Amino acid sequence: MIQLSANHQEEIAAHGERDYPYECCGLLIGRFSEHDGKVVIETYPISNAREEAAKRNRFLIRPEELLQGEQYALKRNLDIVGFYHSHPDHPAVPSQYDLEHAWPAYSYIVVAVRDGKQEDFRSWEMEADRSRFNEEEIIRKS
Repeated sequence: MIQLSANHQEEIAAHGERDYPYECCGLLIGRFSEHDGKVVIETYPISNAREEAAKRNRFLIRPEELLQGEQYALKRNLDIVGFYHSHPDHPAVPSQYDLEHAWPAYSYIVVAVRDGKQEDFRSWEMEADRSRFNEEEIIRKS
């Protein structure tokens, strides 16, 4: 499971709406908890580094931006617990491409944005053998 506030969901949705019709992306910064799953403390937006023609259905996080996000989290004694991105005019379900580029243990939030407005918001976690994603329960915390 992943825990996040309504404010975190609003931040992710707003990022997806702002970047529409392109995919947005960012980090989920927080803590891994044996009892509470992944707990998001803050979102960390990142610009989509994909070339213009591919931004509608792919995102790319540059290694240096990922490193900056990791350093930002470490300074706060936090971890990267997952990633988020949008699917413009497509369901909030990971693609085969998403599966091929994901890592086990992290959460992958996908926000569906249709015609510039958030339509759906779901979280996914990869099987340990990397064979598929399973939908992950989202717990709204206050």
